[in-house]
Amino acid sequence: MPTVRATRRVHFSAAHRLHRPEWSDARNTEVFGECANPLWHGHNYELDVTVEGPIDPTTGFVMDLKHLRDVLEERVIRDVDHRNLNLQVPWMDGINPTAENLVVAIWNRVALTLPTGVRLVRIVLHETPRNAVEYLGEADPGDTAG
Repeated sequence: MPTVRATRRVHFSAAHRLHRPEWSDARNTEVFGECANPLWHGHNYELDVTVEGPIDPTTGFVMDLKHLRDVLEERVIRDVDHRNLNLQVPWMDGINPTAENLVVAIWNRVALTLPTGVRLVRIVLHETPRNAVEYLGEADPGDTAG
């Protein structure tokens, strides 16, 4: 069967503060700008999760996207929606919640929970309508293709 990619988009709202605790407020503001506000700020995030696999000859799906939605709800959305990423999300504890760090953490929460034969290939996290980060996972150490 052909290999196809399928994408599910989900949404969540969360607050955070970008800062390094060992830096002064002035240094944090210099590096992170308004995102270093000690009183927090928030975003309405859009998360695109793309999986890849063969088309199942019975269902015609790579993966039932309702099932992917449920995985995302259970492994990500329940923890982050209407939460403070710095204070209320255990799997972000001690990690500066930049979009870059958040997309990698989300990957790690989702990658191993997919059905056999389906693999996670891409996550795009839209922090604002103009800013997004993309993560394709780490290269397979056994992959010598280049």
